[in-house]
Amino acid sequence: MLNEVEFPRQTQIGRCDLASVQRVAAMLDLEPGEIAEGGHLPRGWHFFLLGGTTRRSSLREDGFPGFGAPMPDFGMKRLLLGGRTISYFGDIEIGAQLERESRLESYVEKTTKSGPIIIAKFEHQLRPLHSPAPILIETQTYILLNNHAPDHAVEPQVQSFRTAHQKTVTPDPTMLFQYSALGFNSHRIHLDRDYARDAEGFPDLIINGGLTTLLLTEFLRSDLGIVPGEIKAKHTAPLFCDRPVVLTADRIDDCWHLKARDNHGAVALELEVSAK
Repeated sequence: MLNEVEFPRQTQIGRCDLASVQRVAAMLDLEPGEIAEGGHLPRGWHFFLLGGTTRRSSLREDGFPGFGAPMPDFGMKRLLLGGRTISYFGDIEIGAQLERESRLESYVEKTTKSGPIIIAKFEHQLRPLHSPAPILIETQTYILLNNHAPDHAVEPQVQSFRTAHQKTVTPDPTMLFQYSALGFNSHRIHLDRDYARDAEGFPDLIINGGLTTLLLTEFLRSDLGIVPGEIKAKHTAPLFCDRPVVLTADRIDDCWHLKARDNHGAVALELEVSAK
């Protein structure tokens, strides 16, 4: 059942501060000193501007800091990022003050073979202070559920693929920590190996979905020179820390199609990107 109630909006003022942008560059192994105030924030780097500010005593049991906007408590123990859409209407200036408006757009209650789930969609708008028009709109879709993670004990067969552009990266615990710290994301599946294994049934730490998206958009920006205008992301499977992730990019008609594949070649994240 789709709930179309008008949910409260949460607004806060923040700043695209130089230090945070330089730390994103450092995490990506780029030269922080080349980033200067007054320049444009590379598209895809805005994630730290959407970080939560939940008090530690109010965190979920899994450590997740919240969605940036109020939502009902459904009592679901697990959550997964299902996808996101990002629309750019301009470039964010490094050093600029921004107004962020977040809200729960809708949620759907469903019954599946594995039990009940909630699909919740959140919208975040960023706009320069005192500007009526957003410079960026990001919509995030989360899946809340109670069932245990699928069995990952059996190693799948290697899948072959063809692609025009390819790059391999291996996110390690340091990168996961840095990304989580920059976005103030304390979800334990990204930071606590024992929790990821024992409580959620995964073989290792999960690579943040937002980090995988960032690695793909950086591949597009740094390696192929493409500036995104709109990004549509769909998550289909988890990726695990310390395992190679293959990034691929192919141009089909007027769009770029990017994929992040696990160490067996299976697709974990798909991006459809319209160029600026």
